[in-house]
Amino acid sequence: MKDITDREFNQIRDYVKANFGISLSDEKKSLIYSRLRTTLIDLGFDNFTQYYEYLVNDKTKQAVTRFIDKVTTNHTFFMREVEHFDYFRDTVLPYIEETYRSQKDIRLWCAACSSGEESNTLQMILQDYFGNKPETWNTQILATDISTQVLDKAVHSVYANESLASIPDRWKRDYFKKFDAENSMVTDQIKKQIIYRKFNLMEPVFKFKKKFQVIFCRNVMIYFDNKTRDEVVQKFYDLTEPGGYLFIGHSETLNHTSTKFKYIMPATYRKV
Repeated sequence: MKDITDREFNQIRDYVKANFGISLSDEKKSLIYSRLRTTLIDLGFDNFTQYYEYLVNDKTKQAVTRFIDKVTTNHTFFMREVEHFDYFRDTVLPYIEETYRSQKDIRLWCAACSSGEESNTLQMILQDYFGNKPETWNTQILATDISTQVLDKAVHSVYANESLASIPDRWKRDYFKKFDAENSMVTDQIKKQIIYRKFNLMEPVFKFKKKFQVIFCRNVMIYFDNKTRDEVVQKFYDLTEPGGYLFIGHSETLNHTSTKFKYIMPATYRKV
């Protein structure tokens, strides 16, 4: 099979930018080749031009599903950027409990959940906080991602035992069960409280019935250019309740001249 040409790479780069908001630098050319090479071989294509034509003309959407699973980066792990989880537990949840006591409804969106480590962690914190309250709260949360592959893993929530090293021992006892000798599974108590859906942050309109009190969208917008990031952040702002919070990755920043979110601490913002 032939190597990817500059023209072919630019076609794929433009397609990724237009449809998924991800900006690919020239340095990503070899990465795109290596990630898609086996797909081209499986499909019997000799070059990336044939593959690109197949991709943009496929009406079943199966091609784009496989494509996005291949080209997106889904690196994550439990307790990543733990300061966010501490702040969520110690500051955000007491605020929500006081402000929404009459509704008793948590509205939290994990907007790039990947394989479920983040969404499961958030739900375990919610169970710890609200599980012993005399009144019953709806703690069900929404978790979305663009990749079908990682969403499938999140739904099943089976993880290698060594990946749980950073998790508190009590969580391992209460919220996980043995899957096999090398893996553990999140309990149904946690999984049933998370709704997983496929969602593209490049949708022109975010059609949700209610606004969110908290949005986690971490380590995704680093792949967006400034214009795309500003547009997505504005949509987050419009979907956030007054007083609500937005958490982004520590390697990311918001445009302070354009966003209406107020800076609270590194990678943490609030709608005031």
